[in-house]
Amino acid sequence: MKTTIEIPDHLLRRAKATAALSGETLKHFVTTAIQERLQRNGAASPESRGWRAVFGLAPRDEVDEIDAIISNDLAQVDPSEWR
Repeated sequence: MKTTIEIPDHLLRRAKATAALSGETLKHFVTTAIQERLQRNGAASPESRGWRAVFGLAPRDEVDEIDAIISNDLAQVDPSEWR
């Protein structure tokens, strides 16, 4: 799919130069950069992240810490007490 985005001139020049030095096209360089960023941030659809979706741009390590606390608390819940 084609799209138009605005990139600061200095950043575009660096991206073009880096892509050229590694023998790849700018398209491939940008696509790879976006894929890596999405993987690094664990970007899944908000629906698949459950409660995490409400944290938006919170740093991943902080969200992971909160997730661990919630998981620990939920592990201590006795389902029979909720009937």
